[in-house]
Amino acid sequence: MCFIRQGFEHLKKLAIIITHPIQYYAPVFKLLAAQCNLKVFYTWGLEGAEAKVDKGFNQKIIWDIPLLEGYEYAFLENTAREKGSHHFMGIKNPSIIQNINSFNPEIILIYGWAYQSHLKVLRYFKGKIPIWFRGDSHLLDSKPLWKKLARKSLLTWIYSYIDKAFYVGKANKDYFEEFGLKENQLVFAPHAVDNERFSEDRTGEVNLLRQNLKIGIGEMLILFAGKLERKKSPELLLQTFLELKMDHVHLLFVGNGEVEESLKGAVESFAYAQDDTNNEKDSSIKNRIHFMNFQNQSYMPVVYQACDLFCLPSQGPNETWGLAVNEAMAAGKAILVSDKVGCNLDLIDQNSGLIFKTESETIYDNLRKALQADLGKMGKSSYQKIQKWNFQVQANTFIHELYKGN
Repeated sequence: MCFIRQGFEHLKKLAIIITHPIQYYAPVFKLLAAQCNLKVFYTWGLEGAEAKVDKGFNQKIIWDIPLLEGYEYAFLENTAREKGSHHFMGIKNPSIIQNINSFNPEIILIYGWAYQSHLKVLRYFKGKIPIWFRGDSHLLDSKPLWKKLARKSLLTWIYSYIDKAFYVGKANKDYFEEFGLKENQLVFAPHAVDNERFSEDRTGEVNLLRQNLKIGIGEMLILFAGKLERKKSPELLLQTFLELKMDHVHLLFVGNGEVEESLKGAVESFAYAQDDTNNEKDSSIKNRIHFMNFQNQSYMPVVYQACDLFCLPSQGPNETWGLAVNEAMAAGKAILVSDKVGCNLDLIDQNSGLIFKTESETIYDNLRKALQADLGKMGKSSYQKIQKWNFQVQANTFIHELYKGN
């Protein structure tokens, strides 16, 4: 779909406000730039594009795929004392209004409101230029009543400055509706990853990885990939794996983070205890639990393709979507997630995987059930389902709304 080729001589001007280059959004910006006059304003400043310490991964990271090609952008001066996207005062751009006015956009699209500058733009341009919004929050986490009431008051006020919101899935739409946005203000634009990159055949490297991990023919591999942080509950997955006692199944954690050492310590303690009981079968479990450091984007397709089942057991709070699930599905893998993961309502069904309910079910029963299922067949269903969740569909949605009525 290309609206410009259909006869629009005037390229509409779209300004995007976002903290820093992100691998899930830059490809969309490149597609948008082909069909409108686009300028992306990066509010973190130039530091946001440089190698920086990711507090979740607990190490310095710079992505190894291009994120600044094919579209116009500007890094705004950020005068925050502690720069970063992890807190409200970390994004402070004195010249942001002037920069946007100089570009003179017809629409402003803002990614996230919880930064001083982003909220400033929402408030300043309300009634002057249509304000669009992109976020992926949901209501799946349990909260005390007083927090719910305070949150409702705050967010209803904030979203009153928004003319249109592009929701990523069902749980996100429910969230926007809860805080005052109407049906005619809500447009579905699917969360997406680079499906082609994750599905590209990497068989040789996959075989080498499984060989290096000493995974035998006929053995299965469960994968957890992401930040080793409490909200994602990697400890829950490890404990469940230890309880399963399936000697033909391996578990791989890929990533770093706050619970990394406790995970490794738990494996050592379990193996030591089993050695003391002379249980040769269970003591070998240490050889079936593997850890890999953070892997960059160019190698992650190999990691996903090497597994049989991808598991994201997050208990939250704030597992807003789980784009790693998209990546695993694009690699053709079966999925197991908790009902606190934002994408569970949209991407996971009985054909593509399993969902365990954190309030009434255990991950143990669901993990065992998954490992006894036809994971290859599930993986094929995952691959087919995720094809509609792609960058082109997302970009076309923005473009359609931009030129609607012309």
